[in-house]
Amino acid sequence: MGKQYETVIGLEVHVELATKTKIFCGCSTRFGAEPNTQTCPVCAGFPGALPVLNKRVLEYAVAAGLAFHCQINCRSRFDRKNYFYPDNPQNYQISQLYLPICHDGWVEIETASGRKQIRIHEIHMEEDAGKLVHDEWSDSSLVDFNRSGVPLIEIVSEPDMRSADEVIAYLEQLRTTLQYLKVSDCKLQEGSMRADVNLSVREAGSNHLGIRTEMKNLNSFKAIAHAIEGERERQIELLEEGKAVVQETRRWDENKESSRPMRSKEDAKDYRYFPDPDLPLMVLDEKWLGQVKKNLPMMREERKKLFQETYGLTEYDASVLTASVYMAERFERTVKLTGNGRKTAAWLMGETMRLMKEEGVEPQDLKFSSEHLASLIQMEEKGIVTAHSARKVFAAMFREDTDPEQYIREHGLAVVRDEQELEKAVSGVLAEYGQAVEEYRQGKDKVFSFLMGQVMRQMKGKADPDSIRKLLSEKLNQ
Repeated sequence: MGKQYETVIGLEVHVELATKTKIFCGCSTRFGAEPNTQTCPVCAGFPGALPVLNKRVLEYAVAAGLAFHCQINCRSRFDRKNYFYPDNPQNYQISQLYLPICHDGWVEIETASGRKQIRIHEIHMEEDAGKLVHDEWSDSSLVDFNRSGVPLIEIVSEPDMRSADEVIAYLEQLRTTLQYLKVSDCKLQEGSMRADVNLSVREAGSNHLGIRTEMKNLNSFKAIAHAIEGERERQIELLEEGKAVVQETRRWDENKESSRPMRSKEDAKDYRYFPDPDLPLMVLDEKWLGQVKKNLPMMREERKKLFQETYGLTEYDASVLTASVYMAERFERTVKLTGNGRKTAAWLMGETMRLMKEEGVEPQDLKFSSEHLASLIQMEEKGIVTAHSARKVFAAMFREDTDPEQYIREHGLAVVRDEQELEKAVSGVLAEYGQAVEEYRQGKDKVFSFLMGQVMRQMKGKADPDSIRKLLSEKLNQ
């Protein structure tokens, strides 16, 4: 029987903060602007340009630390991390090593194996570097400094994770909490949440940590899971062959599903850290810290409980609706207008999530207003529009935030209550499907649903189902 191995994983998660301006200057942080249009002497690293800390960055970092049960350093400072790279205009990065803003926290995760606490070693503030754009046609690299100076927090875990499932559960918990705090949108596809995976393997039962590698370029949960499995197998293979694992940074290629070395893994001493002389020591006032604590929003677990107790939702429904703070807030706004928790939840978990999946829309990017959704729900409840027609209206609302009342009027979708028109439709269907009528009269009750469907189709879903059911029953039983 071969050796059994255990995987040991720790993460460094970089999170772009949702401030309107950069960490040390007034340049915009808007995503997607033309390259090098959101820069100034400070974030472009001009000699003599002096940084000034954005107070909102500090506030967001402390809020995150409190939400993750961290100790807050009331005396904190910035350091210079010296390295040379084309997207790093100063040839150093302003970060925190000696006195990070938060330390010694934890996050609770849940997987198929049960609940577990993952310790957080520290959370520190730092500035982002620029971005290198590699042009394969011209075989050159271009530098965009728009991202240079965008504020980050780096959340460094202890090596407490043992599988890809635990890593994904940890990242999901981080993302949900940070989105509830509104400190970041955590969009992996836009790079506002990035994870570097530190991974080593050791013989099962051993207390010694193996040689670790760090994997970068991971911008989706799927890529992270693949990278973990791939690197675990690579390291075990080396050990089985009697070879040594080299401590290095590796780049994961999702298309090839393999990693390649980037550079030897540096230690803190290699960066020659020293306190930044341009930025003073930050001393946090207890009163200010108390205000940040007081302003922390209601988090997911509390909201789940509220939705169950106040609006009568099941635990499952409450769990689905609170998975995203944006969906939770939309539910709260809508249910205040409808007064019907279950109906509101059904619309958000049904048609809304179906169309979101089909069209690749995130909860924060939904276009329709809560007022319009509430109006549609109430019109369906009052029988002004059928469930079938309501779904048509909602599809238009989903794409353009159409006024449902106006859309129903303009497209003639209001419920038809004209008895002559309804009787004409029912009689026409009974005449067309004589054999089905005969089968019903011989005791095959299931045929009733078929005939009902044919009448509704004839009326293009605009007839009141109860009126049709009553009329159809009367005629079949004459």
